Amino acid sequence: MVNFCKYMALAFTSIATIGCSSYPDEGRGGLAEQYIQSSFTPVMPDEPLGPEHGLRFDWQLAKLHLDSLIREGARWCFPAAVVQAIEKQNRIARELEGGLLLDAANDIVIQRKRLDELERQLDYVTSQAKCAPPHDDFSFQQQLAVIDKLYKILNVDNQFAFKSTEVNPKYMGHLAQAANILREHKSLNLIVTGHTDAIGNELDNQKLAMGRAKQVTRYLTIFGLEPSRIKAKSVGESLPLFEGQSDGVRLTNRRVSIEIIETKDLAENKLNGGYYDME
Repeated sequence: MVNFCKYMALAFTSIATIGCSSYPDEGRGGLAEQYIQSSFTPVMPDEPLGPEHGLRFDWQLAKLHLDSLIREGARWCFPAAVVQAIEKQNRIARELEGGLLLDAANDIVIQRKRLDELERQLDYVTSQAKCAPPHDDFSFQQQLAVIDKLYKILNVDNQFAFKSTEVNPKYMGHLAQAANILREHKSLNLIVTGHTDAIGNELDNQKLAMGRAKQVTRYLTIFGLEPSRIKAKSVGESLPLFEGQSDGVRLTNRRVSIEIIETKDLAENKLNGGYYDME
């Protein structure tokens, strides 16, 4: 695969030549329409530089990285990962346009790690096989829409109370809705990662975060999802969704983050694309 470094130089040209971005209101338009393909307003010669310009440049680099992975076939081999990376890219853009610079900086770090991992996975797969586009594009787009819907249902704010593993009633409804969808899409599994806010010691927060992940796993199984389709893990306080110590930030950081992954059965389904041994 072509090394991503060569695309970094393109960012300077892109930032200087592409104008304002626009995207539909949440819930409108398809997956491709929601992906922000343009950059932000370029820096003018007499405009003072601030931290937001560095973050916008970092956003552009991440976008170029993601675009290059998509061109190399990541959409066909790892569709769930691509959908979630696009969601994160769009979230960062909204944070930057809203002036939420600390939140954007935090999400950019998370996005870089996600894209680096996706690149390693894609390099490994393409060294032994080839990523093939779907024979049935309509079915493939339907699959992506399901993944996108699940991601939005499962990764919402206000999931847990302070120092508690008990799921808030509203989020419990989200888990029930997701379990119903997943029962009909058996090629999709979940990785449930527990998080805490920054209050308390590291060891206690690791245990609390794992308790939250296991509690969410428990409810998903109660709602009919097979335990074998869920993996629970904990990162404690180490990966906050937002930086800060306000009550609102702490509430948001008390959460689980849920990743949707496609199983080998999906990857080998030629109607939905995937990777196949090279002949």
